[in-house]
Amino acid sequence: MMELKLIDVKSMSMCKSVGIEGFMKFSSSFLDSNLMFGVNVAPNFCSYRGLLTKASYSSTSYDASRSVSKKDLLEDTFSYKINGTNHTSLYFRDNWLLDASDDEYGGVLVNADRLPSDRDKFTFVLRASLSHWKVKGKKGVWLKLPLEKCDLVPVAVKEGFQYHHAERGYVMMTYWIPEEPCLLPSNASHQVGVGGFVINDKDEVLVVQEKHFTPALSGLWKIPTGFIHESEEIFTGIVREVQEETGIDTEFVEVMAFRHVHDVAFQKSDLFFICLLRPLSKQIMVDNLEIQDAKWMPLVEFVEQPLIQEDDMFKKIIDIFIARLGKRYCGLSVHQLVSKFDDKLSTLYFNTVDDPNLNCQAS
Repeated sequence: MMELKLIDVKSMSMCKSVGIEGFMKFSSSFLDSNLMFGVNVAPNFCSYRGLLTKASYSSTSYDASRSVSKKDLLEDTFSYKINGTNHTSLYFRDNWLLDASDDEYGGVLVNADRLPSDRDKFTFVLRASLSHWKVKGKKGVWLKLPLEKCDLVPVAVKEGFQYHHAERGYVMMTYWIPEEPCLLPSNASHQVGVGGFVINDKDEVLVVQEKHFTPALSGLWKIPTGFIHESEEIFTGIVREVQEETGIDTEFVEVMAFRHVHDVAFQKSDLFFICLLRPLSKQIMVDNLEIQDAKWMPLVEFVEQPLIQEDDMFKKIIDIFIARLGKRYCGLSVHQLVSKFDDKLSTLYFNTVDDPNLNCQAS
């Protein structure tokens, strides 16, 4: 038995809807100092004596009523004394709350593997969890809903969650608790593309013609290009793209330049890295899914293509490429380092003019 300090103990009834601001405040070694729930509770849940075998609740959002067994929601009692009189009441188990872990920014990450499958129960525990996290001073809530539980998305939306991003197997939703500007990071703002200049010892450039292109690029022989995959390095991604499109194995040399443009795909920005590569093989094997044709093309012929001569961007890229071949320009080479900030291996691209292996000079 423990002595609890209760505020306004004249009414221990929970017959009315329990408000977000809470119905009682008390201190103990095992309960929160502020217990608050934003759920509607039926009259038979109002008693604070004995142990209830069932608790009923109503979901106003979905106009549905159902029973939830004690095994799922209520488990134990605690005893306390009011004016010398012993009382026994229920306390709330973790099963009232969504299983979640703290993140390093004062928010919570909901465990997607332990989400309730039932919409009504999810509504109930989501509201209780939001109230609990508010009391705890939490900030952002990250809720990952797998594809098989997509029917829970409307529930989260009605409770105030917003879409953050989606992948093939899930949608990520967020909720900002404090009454202040949201500080949660936005979804990824960029896509990352790569293009590879591969030139052999005959001053021939590896070029392709794609099967799918805009009319403006009809007839253009271009360098192999593509997108970087998730968790893929730039220098490994371009080697992969060249091999997939042409069958040519290459060795990455450096990033010669990169382009930054906005509002490209679904209002996202685009980073495109132009890389120099050294060929390790000669025999071309075309990828028939994406590529119409591929060949080794004399550099002069490649440069003189009308579409390149008429485009300022293409012309500048070619100027950089030729300057690099003439050793009048140095690009950004790969250096992998570990930072103490995160103890992870990172790739840093920078210019090193005194490296004899780069065979270039500062302009």
